[in-house]
Amino acid sequence: MAINIIKPLSFLHFKATESEQLIKDGGGLFVRIRPAANGGGISFRLAYRFEGKLKWADLKAKALPEARTERDTLKALLKTGVDPKLEKALEKERNRQQQLDEQEAITKIKARVTVNDLFIRWCDIDLINRKDRAEIVRMFNKDVLPVLGDLFVEDVRKGHIGLVIDKLKIRGVNHLARNLLKLMRQMFRFAVSRDVIEFDPTASLSVAKMTTKPTERDRTLTELEIRALARQLPDANLLKSTECAVWIALSTMCRIGELSKAKFSEINFELNTWTIPAANSKNGKAHTIYLSDFALQQFKTLTHVASNDTWIFPNRDNSNNVCEKSITIQIRGRQSENILSNRSQDNQALVLTGGKWTPHDLRRTGATMMGDLGVAPDVIEKCLNHTEENKVKRIYQRQKLEVEQLNAWRVLGDRLNLLVNADTSNVVLLHKWK
Repeated sequence: MAINIIKPLSFLHFKATESEQLIKDGGGLFVRIRPAANGGGISFRLAYRFEGKLKWADLKAKALPEARTERDTLKALLKTGVDPKLEKALEKERNRQQQLDEQEAITKIKARVTVNDLFIRWCDIDLINRKDRAEIVRMFNKDVLPVLGDLFVEDVRKGHIGLVIDKLKIRGVNHLARNLLKLMRQMFRFAVSRDVIEFDPTASLSVAKMTTKPTERDRTLTELEIRALARQLPDANLLKSTECAVWIALSTMCRIGELSKAKFSEINFELNTWTIPAANSKNGKAHTIYLSDFALQQFKTLTHVASNDTWIFPNRDNSNNVCEKSITIQIRGRQSENILSNRSQDNQALVLTGGKWTPHDLRRTGATMMGDLGVAPDVIEKCLNHTEENKVKRIYQRQKLEVEQLNAWRVLGDRLNLLVNADTSNVVLLHKWK
């Protein structure tokens, strides 16, 4: 299509024709009038020479005064040895890149995840099959999410983690602080693996330095302490079900979490067995306990005091089992170091000469007593439902030693019955092998 170049005149009233027109304004500036068929729009162009060649640059201006200013700017740029057309192309690319960067930033902002969101995702994916999932949720809801929950994951720093841990240490629950730090580390590593964040804010934190060094408990109750416990329990103002739980934990060597979740349907009062389902077992394997007369009597007592036909230890509204921590908390509350505390008049009701004890110490005590009574170590391991650490033995030695386990629990139960229920003035105390 032909282009007509017209000398400067009052082009404001110039009308579009069938061909494109360029009207000179001076200094290389041209007004471009598109053909009438294309709407007759007006734009501005700059003609200039660079390295001996005639070049054209389209201007952004929409009005003549702006076009003249832009012309002067580009001509000044030309004097510095820069090609205005190339500079405009570069500017366009810079603007495009800026738009992309802004869009990326907006996308990142929209995709930002809070710690609350991360925790839900972690629970739904990594914790879905963990047996302690409910307990982890409880701990995070109580001690972690109130501090970190509303923060964006990428904004979490070591100081935020330290704040959570310090609050726990002030409360004196160092073991809980240790466990929560390890759990938070698992959650943030999950976030790194899912590309939610690039770096784990807990990575450089030492669990031992931040909380406490791991300790391996070796507390066992002596037979003298068991006799003392039998005298003190009735006056400790505990629930009758909790009293029974103490003796069941000692005589069956079960874990307190397994006991807390027990159902009456799992107890066979004819065969004298308690079957712990795989879902409640720590190692994911069902476990049958052959109940001694001593242990069986505790379960029979529970049938008279239980307020629920399903759960042996129901919660307050009978909708589920009691919290796993409930029994432990009751026992710990009867061993308070603060004798002046008025929180409970029974705060020292279960203090024993060997120091503080926990329900898990009862499990260890029962196993120790079995050993002292001559039960073979491999039978004790079966009674404890421990997983064999040796892979070869675990694969090839599959014997259950059921008769041996039955006898082991019977021997333990008979000894406990002698200590707890009989006239113990003439009982000969067992001595551990040194």
